[in-house]
Amino acid sequence: MQKLLPIFMLLLALATGSLWFSATPYAAELDKIIAVVDEDIIMQSELEQLVDKARSDIRRRGSEPPPDSVIQRQVMERLILQKIQLQLAAHTGVKVTEDALDKAIEDIAQKNNLTNEKFREILASEGYDFKVFREDIRKEILLSRLRREEVDKRVQVSDREIDNYISNQKSSSGDDAEYNVSHILIEVPSGATEREQRASRVKADEALARLNNGEDFRQVAVSMSDGADAIEGGELGWRKLSEIPSLFADTIRNFQVGQTSGVITSSSGFHIVRLGGRRDGDTIIVEQTKVRHILINTSDLVSDGDALTRLRKLRDRIEGGDDFATIARTHSDDRSSALQGGDLGWVSKGQMVPEFEEVMLASDVGTISSPFHSQFGWHILQVLDRRKYDGTDETKRVKAREALTERKREEAFQEWQRRLRNEAYVELRTDKE
Repeated sequence: MQKLLPIFMLLLALATGSLWFSATPYAAELDKIIAVVDEDIIMQSELEQLVDKARSDIRRRGSEPPPDSVIQRQVMERLILQKIQLQLAAHTGVKVTEDALDKAIEDIAQKNNLTNEKFREILASEGYDFKVFREDIRKEILLSRLRREEVDKRVQVSDREIDNYISNQKSSSGDDAEYNVSHILIEVPSGATEREQRASRVKADEALARLNNGEDFRQVAVSMSDGADAIEGGELGWRKLSEIPSLFADTIRNFQVGQTSGVITSSSGFHIVRLGGRRDGDTIIVEQTKVRHILINTSDLVSDGDALTRLRKLRDRIEGGDDFATIARTHSDDRSSALQGGDLGWVSKGQMVPEFEEVMLASDVGTISSPFHSQFGWHILQVLDRRKYDGTDETKRVKAREALTERKREEAFQEWQRRLRNEAYVELRTDKE
């Protein structure tokens, strides 16, 4: 039987981290409410299913799972956060249409090179009910959209921040270095008493002692960390220095590979970080095309056929000797480029919509393309030149903006989750019958 290539990893970038799939429900007589989260509840079966999944994931990554009580604590916290956010999504009107859900599932199947029918068969063979799977995907999309609306859209990066970031990078060794970082968090609850703070510090010192005695960082993270990445062994993955939380970025920069920090204190708790690897960036050579085009939009008054006919006549005039730039200025509906005679300047791969890029890359220099369609209407284009360009500086600015945005988003997201958790009503009933 064909296995899905880690389908469960495809949505790891979404709001709550790992995507949880539900298997066949436990018998109803064994189920009970174990937590109340605002207007929702958590059932024993939910927790047990996700604990089983987490335990399997830990073994798949080559680590020995900690006691179930440790996994249950981490999974329960994820479930609580998910319930809080799903309720907020409902209250704020964030929705997922059936068409959008169908498209998302179709995309997952395509990424695994499967038809929809084969995809369903494999899910069934692995014990996943398709209706449950569908609802899990709906939840993940909701959480992703909620995060985008509540957190991501509010994060902004200024040009000055980008300049400062690049300047700091240049002044440090390893301008484009990336760091493979792992992290352990021993959380201090909001409003913690002095006794609770001391208990958290003792736990952090215990984790550090285990590491200093030679225990595997991933194993200690899985068994002791309160971080969202604990079940993944605390691994943050490869990141630029600017993408690493500023609390310990300076420490990591000066580390040797394999080195582990001491206990680092912050308002959220106590941290231990480890540098697992370091790699340097290279000069970035970009293939660029100088191109110009003429666009005819379609509308209620201009059909596809009318736009195509009009564009063919314009192409015939250019082929007959009329000036491309003059035709573009007077006839192109892309007014920003029309003022420049249709000139789009030097274009790198990935800048244009796929339909435009495909024709652009396939066209010889100097030739006028046949009319082609994109989401904007009907085009013809002419490639004027091609070059290989040192795009290192421009790429650095793009990557700097992305890195700073991602760091701000992550910090804002963690703070947002922390605030939601503190403000929510949560009643645990794990010890109640």
